[in-house]
Amino acid sequence: MTDEVLISTDGAAGKLSLNRPKALHALTLEMCHAMSAALSEWANDDAVKAVILDHAEGRGFCAGGDINLLRESALNDGGVSGRKFFHDEYQLNHQMFSYGKPIVAFMDGITMGGGVGISQPCKFRVATENTRFAMPETGIGLFPDVGGGWYLSRLVGRLGQFLALTGARLDGAECLWAGIATHYLPHDKLEEAKARIADHPDRISGILSELSVTPPPARIEGNADKIAKHFASDRYEDILSSLEAADTDWAAKERDTLGTKSPQTCKVALRQLAESAKLTDFADNMRMEYRIASRVLTRPDFAEGVRAVIVDKTGDPKWDPPTPEGVSEELLDQIFAPLPEGEEWVPLSS
Repeated sequence: MTDEVLISTDGAAGKLSLNRPKALHALTLEMCHAMSAALSEWANDDAVKAVILDHAEGRGFCAGGDINLLRESALNDGGVSGRKFFHDEYQLNHQMFSYGKPIVAFMDGITMGGGVGISQPCKFRVATENTRFAMPETGIGLFPDVGGGWYLSRLVGRLGQFLALTGARLDGAECLWAGIATHYLPHDKLEEAKARIADHPDRISGILSELSVTPPPARIEGNADKIAKHFASDRYEDILSSLEAADTDWAAKERDTLGTKSPQTCKVALRQLAESAKLTDFADNMRMEYRIASRVLTRPDFAEGVRAVIVDKTGDPKWDPPTPEGVSEELLDQIFAPLPEGEEWVPLSS
């Protein structure tokens, strides 16, 4: 296995601690496999009643997936190893979503991309004053995957569309307000919470409620009406026009933010969320997201976005197509189309 995930049991709880501090615990393929294997083992272990998911030393919780691996794959092997990463990471996401025992995710720190994918399937999602939640993928020519379509499309007031397009960061109080977190605990109560859950896994809800505190006001609540109004359409051009027509500092700021994002993947994200909202089976959502990922990975915007934002840090990506109008419905149809027989995503066999 790997020492990048610390796997143990404590009382009646299995424990998965992400342990890649220099990368803010971003997920590698080996980490996904290790977590999945432990969950499979605990599913059949009557002594394990619940699972605790957190991070070990350093800042966390989980900053995403292995972006460097994905970019290398896009540039050097036609996306083969990148698709393998997406496929198996999505299997872990689905395994957690359908898991028969409660999982408690402690989102104590940066929770982005792949970190969203492993926290949102959990029955209990604990935010703290350290939580910073975001799906910033459109800024690097990717899209809010790992189940993001399912979760974001089910937030109220078009908040999901706003988060998917802008990559806006929410703090712990905002996560609780939005329903992204189920509880808000101060950081210094987390170890007590974990110890009590290990002793009394039948009382998780009560333990978390007893240790919860009232968070600060959720700042995003003050912008909820503006978000619902300006991000109401599933047509990207309509959103841009609405922001441009509004004579407010807030609208100008959000319009400027969208101007830095990949037009292709903004349109992909809007269609993704619209399609996800219609689905009733999470596996169907992951199958759709894998189709998108397989295509977007090898399109120009992803390697270029990672270069500009992460590798060179120049912040000047040259998007292709460069404008929303250049992203045709035909291109979107190709990105969302079924994969050839034998290449579609499949869940882990139980």
